[in-house]
Amino acid sequence: MPVGVAINQEELKDVRAKFDELLKLMEFRLQDEDKANIEKAYEMAIEAHKFQRRKSGEPYIFHPIEVARICFQEIGLGPTAVICALLHDVVEDTPVSLNEILELFGPKVSIIVDGLTKLDGTYNIDTNDSPQAENFKKVLSTLVVDVRVVLIKMADRLHNLRTISAQPKHKQLKIAAETDFIYTPLAHRLGLYNIKTEFQDICLKITEPEVFQELSNKLSESDQARNEYIEQFISPLKAELTQLGAPFRVLGRCKAISSIYTKIKQSKVNFEEIYDIFAVRIIIDVPVEKEKSFCWQIYSIITDVYKPIPERLKDWITTPKGNGYESLHTTVIGPKGKYVEVQIRTERMDEIAEKGFAAHWKYKGIKKQENVYDNWLDNIREILDTKHTNALDFINDFKTNLFSEEVYVFTPKGDMRIIPKGATALDFAFEIHTDVGYHATAIKVNNKLVPMGYKLNNGDQVQVVTNKNQKPTEDWLKMVVTGKAKSKIRSAMKEERRKVGEYGKEALERKFKNLKLDFEDNVDIVTKQLGFKSRIDLFYGLSMDEVKMSDIKNYTIENGKIVFKKEEEDQLNKEAPIAEELRKIQRPAKANRSNILVNGEPADIYKYSLASCCNPVQGDDIFAYLTATAGLKIHRTNCSNAVQLLANYGYRVLKADWEDSVNSSFVVELLVTGIDSGPGVIQSLSNELSNKLGINIKSFSIEGKEGYFEGRIGIIVLNKDQLNMVVQSLEKMEGISSVVRTDRTFK
Repeated sequence: MPVGVAINQEELKDVRAKFDELLKLMEFRLQDEDKANIEKAYEMAIEAHKFQRRKSGEPYIFHPIEVARICFQEIGLGPTAVICALLHDVVEDTPVSLNEILELFGPKVSIIVDGLTKLDGTYNIDTNDSPQAENFKKVLSTLVVDVRVVLIKMADRLHNLRTISAQPKHKQLKIAAETDFIYTPLAHRLGLYNIKTEFQDICLKITEPEVFQELSNKLSESDQARNEYIEQFISPLKAELTQLGAPFRVLGRCKAISSIYTKIKQSKVNFEEIYDIFAVRIIIDVPVEKEKSFCWQIYSIITDVYKPIPERLKDWITTPKGNGYESLHTTVIGPKGKYVEVQIRTERMDEIAEKGFAAHWKYKGIKKQENVYDNWLDNIREILDTKHTNALDFINDFKTNLFSEEVYVFTPKGDMRIIPKGATALDFAFEIHTDVGYHATAIKVNNKLVPMGYKLNNGDQVQVVTNKNQKPTEDWLKMVVTGKAKSKIRSAMKEERRKVGEYGKEALERKFKNLKLDFEDNVDIVTKQLGFKSRIDLFYGLSMDEVKMSDIKNYTIENGKIVFKKEEEDQLNKEAPIAEELRKIQRPAKANRSNILVNGEPADIYKYSLASCCNPVQGDDIFAYLTATAGLKIHRTNCSNAVQLLANYGYRVLKADWEDSVNSSFVVELLVTGIDSGPGVIQSLSNELSNKLGINIKSFSIEGKEGYFEGRIGIIVLNKDQLNMVVQSLEKMEGISSVVRTDRTFK
């Protein structure tokens, strides 16, 4: 159904039925006032969206209702969040104003809905920044005002992904990239395990549909055998568990498809060789004060029956993760010699693990768990308070606070601090306090002096020696990884540059005064003309003689403003819409047509090339990215740079497809690993490729490593189908463990 067709009476009945289902789910949580406000929000939303439809053709109102359901049922939020979810698009997409929401629902709902409203279309795209990054920044900034903004945004993104099949492929890729770039790590940091997993799986389905389908089929085929094995594993434990005298349940949880694929890539093994495709979860219901002892009793029962792998014991009950996750993990050798991961937790721990932040606050006050998020939010506040050059700098600093792996270190007094894996001694200094970081002169780890860039390990005790005369330098940025440390170092250096630049500022003010020009009206024009990113950089450059007053030339003065020759043309170039930029890289079509279509047209009408970072071949899912100086670059959708480009510069991404009718050849590198059986390996591989498959080998290097080998083979193929055929043929050879396509560039 086309957009603009009003919702009809039959559809209205379906919408009301969907809304009534939501009310029924919530009935045990609703006071009369809550119910009245939710009804008001529903009426406002249905009126506001009555002429809007989704890409699928269904009335748009189904979307906010479903987002509200996800907020309540899957995240665990309450009535206020449900009201905000119902209204989350009305200010952005309809004539309803924020003032109307404020009058009807009060300031709390108004603040949350404002946080959920995207930047409007009048945002001026600057070449050094990204409108998507600006939007991320606005949403993330609301974390410290009301975390429900981000949680509702998660629900919104989840429903959009669940219904993404109605969107064209290039839009799906942009949405998936945004999700991978910021929403997935944020979901992890907020403890939203189920949502994070679903994000990853849907994104994999979009970017690598063949891989997703293959792994999905393999999981389905082994489902029955896996369930039988889990039952066999748990059977000898049930009697002992029952004797504990507390209610318990046992689940067999298969790992997410995306998680399995990550393991396949990292370990360079086949699906069949992964031993921990599933985990057994034992959940017991006991009072908080008995949780720890009961979990360890269950561990004792399991390890009495099955042999544990000591190095794989993870105790997140004594020391919860930074996102509040609590569980006791162990890996044991189960029946038939298979490794089995067992997760032991209580019902309270399970709810926090499944629903994260919202469930965590339900139990606030227990074992001082509120510090888990209070400390993290304090870090976010500090990053927000620090001035960044642009939104991308802010996003990159923020992302380091979304770490998935943690290290536990201690102060000399024994206070524990949780920092990202890979964080350095200097990061720790800034974690303690900004002033400690600023003035750090030496750092001791376990009573030994270490370099400031020393990477900390679990259990390290760190002591920071300070000196009030010490100041951060540019080299410090290379020694830190956390957003807090980076932003504070940049801020300190900027302040230092500002002080030095006072002389340059005064000199420029004198020049403007002599020219009878207003300083504020003209300083930014000169900054851009001389190629500086900010006023501070310009003033610093003038003070340090990096640029001189005499460099300000070739200008006229019009209406009180300084106008440089060609400035207007340059400004137009910077602000030119994508269509205009494309026109500038157009060129006459070649006699031999390209086998790539960009926005439905042959790519050879533009200046374009295949991206060297991922080397696409015909049949790969691809997109075109309009660069600032090198024309169009054609990337694979699963390129290592795709997430960054699509998430931050989606407005410069164009739809690209292969045209089947034109044949070309492409160079691809394969990484082949297997059992090292001596010189015969090279001959076997060469024979398989050249003689049996008729493939032209462009390069071949091989290295033996203690019983196994790694070979890098550059081959020339016509398309992805031929490449897949080559990979499958090599995988079937005796002694070959894995065959993986790499992204290495060939000349």
